[in-house]
Amino acid sequence: MYGEAVMAVSTGAASGVLSYLIEGQVDILRTRISAIFRRSGNPQEEATALQVLDEHSVALTRREITERTVTDTWTELFAALLDAHSDARTGIEEVTTSAPTRTLNIDSQHNHGSGVFIGNSHYGDININTRDDR
Repeated sequence: MYGEAVMAVSTGAASGVLSYLIEGQVDILRTRISAIFRRSGNPQEEATALQVLDEHSVALTRREITERTVTDTWTELFAALLDAHSDARTGIEEVTTSAPTRTLNIDSQHNHGSGVFIGNSHYGDININTRDDR
């Protein structure tokens, strides 16, 4: 495989790994990573990739590692795998295309009546009693 293509695929998949980790979908990612590295026929490569995945998951949660370090590490892991096994490209690309994306739910809040409204819809009055001697 050409160097530029390897790096493009590897970098995209590494970003996908980061997305899975940030979204807390480590179990789904573990299954995908295991399948990708198992195809290489080398159980040690699979075990190493899963160990790195576990370490990165914990380190990100504890904020002991940067997102850049995660993507750089996975770019290298995927690039090495692609150099040795070009047939792994499809599986690696699937990490990119199936990576979770953060969704934002936009809702509306209706406030009827008088008073301060915090958090949810409110119907009716809110009376806030204050003491004059404050």
